[in-house]
Amino acid sequence: MDYDVLILGGGIIGCAVAYELSKYNINIALIEKGYDVANDISFANTAVVYDGSESYSSQMALLEKRGINIIRKHCKKFNVRYNKIGSLRFFLDESSGALDNMYSNSKEHGIDGVRIIENDELYNMEPRLNIKANKAIYSENTAIISPYNLAVSYAEIAVDNGVNFRLEEEVIDIKTISKGFRVTTNKNKFTCKLVINTIPNESFNDMCNTVASEMKNKKMKCIIVRKSINDNLNKIVIEDIEDGNSMITVPISENENLIGVKFNNNLSSKLELPENILKNIKRESIVNIFTEVYSENDMLIDDSNLEEGYIKIIGNHYAKISIAPAIAQDIENKVKISMNVTKKKDYIDRKRETYIFREMTKDQINRIISLDKRYGNIICNCNNISEGEIIDSIRRPLGARTVEGVKRRTGIGLGNCNGSSCNIKIIKILAREMNKSVLNIVDDSMDSQILVGRIKEFNEI
Repeated sequence: MDYDVLILGGGIIGCAVAYELSKYNINIALIEKGYDVANDISFANTAVVYDGSESYSSQMALLEKRGINIIRKHCKKFNVRYNKIGSLRFFLDESSGALDNMYSNSKEHGIDGVRIIENDELYNMEPRLNIKANKAIYSENTAIISPYNLAVSYAEIAVDNGVNFRLEEEVIDIKTISKGFRVTTNKNKFTCKLVINTIPNESFNDMCNTVASEMKNKKMKCIIVRKSINDNLNKIVIEDIEDGNSMITVPISENENLIGVKFNNNLSSKLELPENILKNIKRESIVNIFTEVYSENDMLIDDSNLEEGYIKIIGNHYAKISIAPAIAQDIENKVKISMNVTKKKDYIDRKRETYIFREMTKDQINRIISLDKRYGNIICNCNNISEGEIIDSIRRPLGARTVEGVKRRTGIGLGNCNGSSCNIKIIKILAREMNKSVLNIVDDSMDSQILVGRIKEFNEI
């Protein structure tokens, strides 16, 4: 066998599974068709970690309840941003009983730290809120994290412990063989004892009997706006509007809010809804606008073919990031029993050190610059990101190989100028570090070249 375990898909669930299984004495590879891992995570690199209080599904609520506790510990261990700020959830139609039903469900699922607040307490908690409401569900558990940083932390530690990440390989077919499987990609053929398939709606054949319900994808229009003094919210604010449509406001930094409007097609004309929460939104305060696609299908582990060596993740869900580590630990337990594996004695459960200037003191910054002057060369003035940070993001285990990979790992290009002053600098640094021509540097995939040719032949661009 080429490998004991093949993990298909390098999203946050695949990375979390690789991290958990890398603790054991087994030969593992992860296959991902993209240039980078965690491409299923929003480019804004901010996610709400739910505690299960908002879910009507018992299965999802319990996964979220476990997941938020695991994520909190992992973020502390890997030095990933984790802000427990709490959330307020309103319902447009307070007479519908939906708020009381949601609260009852959270109590039934054993989720602590959730209560109904009313009137004065509500507006004392959020005095700048622009919603007229009599009551809301308050959860003190809800947090925001940098999900890409968490996923990359999982992947880097897995690499340091021997997991082979095979990027730019797309799975074409899976066939059973004697005591295992043959997995065919667009580049290779591999044999393995166990397949863990984390790819939703794959086009290749698999052996699972479970048929996932048809994905009901929805769109969320996301707007990143600079905060004004009157729009400085402290909590995550969610307003349920109608027919599953809702609006969420997340304070993603000291200076910016992320506003997401979840809508079906019949709500596409109501993008003025953010003003219902933040009354001072102006065109000039908008930093970025983009659209995300999400789903509300329950996620589960199909282990009906575990004896034959096949596990598959079924479904997709807006709280995928919240439940990823819980699913990974469940798969770990199934693999331990199925393969009778032993733990490594030399396992490295820590991420290599990194320097983030915008989170450091002046004395710490000066000390790093004295060791490497490239950390004193600021490339992104908007977010105070140095050349040294970019080089580190490229040279790290499973380092960035695209412009988007650098941006996701460092936060460069996400400021007020949207990368207009630093994109070409990123391209040059990538080309130098990878020993490539700047013409061969891509944005995020093979077909996304940024510079397509020279106008004149100079020694450098």
